[in-house]
Amino acid sequence: MAFDVSTIQQALRDFDIDAWLLYDFRGCNSLACRVLEIDEDAIGSRRWLYRIPAEGEPHKLVHRIESAALDHLPGGKTVYLRWQEFEAGVADLVKGFARVAMEYSPRNANPYVARADAGTVELVRGEGADVVSSGDLVQLFEAVWDEQQWEMHQEVAVHTNAAFDIAWDFVAKRIRDEGAAEEAAVRDVIMDHFAKNDLVTYHPPIVGRGPHSGLPHYETGTGDDTRIREGDFVLIDLWAKLNRPRSVYSDLTRTGYVGTDVPGKYTEIFEIVAAARDAGIALVKDAFAQSRPLQGWEVDDAVRKVIDDAGYGDFYGHRTGHNIGQEVHGNGAHMDNLETHEERLVLPRTCFSIEPGIYLPEFGVRSEVDVYIDAEGGVHVTGGELQTAVVPILAR
Repeated sequence: MAFDVSTIQQALRDFDIDAWLLYDFRGCNSLACRVLEIDEDAIGSRRWLYRIPAEGEPHKLVHRIESAALDHLPGGKTVYLRWQEFEAGVADLVKGFARVAMEYSPRNANPYVARADAGTVELVRGEGADVVSSGDLVQLFEAVWDEQQWEMHQEVAVHTNAAFDIAWDFVAKRIRDEGAAEEAAVRDVIMDHFAKNDLVTYHPPIVGRGPHSGLPHYETGTGDDTRIREGDFVLIDLWAKLNRPRSVYSDLTRTGYVGTDVPGKYTEIFEIVAAARDAGIALVKDAFAQSRPLQGWEVDDAVRKVIDDAGYGDFYGHRTGHNIGQEVHGNGAHMDNLETHEERLVLPRTCFSIEPGIYLPEFGVRSEVDVYIDAEGGVHVTGGELQTAVVPILAR
């Protein structure tokens, strides 16, 4: 979403916040810089603040050496030189505002948002303002997609979905022809598919056989034995976006077994993971159907409960999902009540993954889908049909 003061002011009123105080020092608050459309190469060396009130005109506080730092933004300007003038300027910015949002998270519960340093927050509080988190405000400008981005996501999801069939077919052929397929060779086939369709990614996919599939962030090809053979369980996690400006990611994970029939031990674990995934999707759909506010931690709890109840809670060691945007791990609400207590709202026009897993010493199962909430609250699961069973690779 492009910077627009009136849109921000409406959001402040919606969230019952009196003002948003954006602060940066030498790029420490990348979120504020992005919201205010400050290019990385334009970041200066002195502190600045920009106050956007729910009603009225914004105001800037900038250093004399870099007095033009925020000139591209609307509003009046105060220029300071001495530290005493800086503190007085802060006092003027927050005077009369009871609830002020900053890039702050109570007890650093959400480090994705916590970009304003403790001392600056203390300074603002010292002037009588109640500092609240700007997490949901940031989402509106960091995580919300426009229609073009939603269309690009659907387009790239066709290719990420197709990558699995290409990978499974490659494994099957190599097994039949040579008796084994290297993890790295499968990875390279996927990357070739991405290149042919003009997709880009910040990191190649994960391809893990057997015990490697039980390592959530396994680095493909680095295990003790990386040759996929008949009788192996295989996990593939891949992510990519179109090679276009402002494009957004598709991020999917599926599993297969190198055989014609999948043994029961794999099916049992997969079905628990799939049920957990589906519980998360159902909660999201139910909340938006009822127009009920939904926080990220609630989705994590619903998913985790299925795995806990099945007795595998100790083998599920990561959050349920992450926001997705122009970065695969975006800056919107995550589906998390494990690593952080995510209280940010799941907002319309945002996308996130739901990807529960059970990771045992011999193998690990993860099932990852992407979920997009449209402007009307419709819930879309993207990336093709849900995986409902482990793929029997040699039955293809």
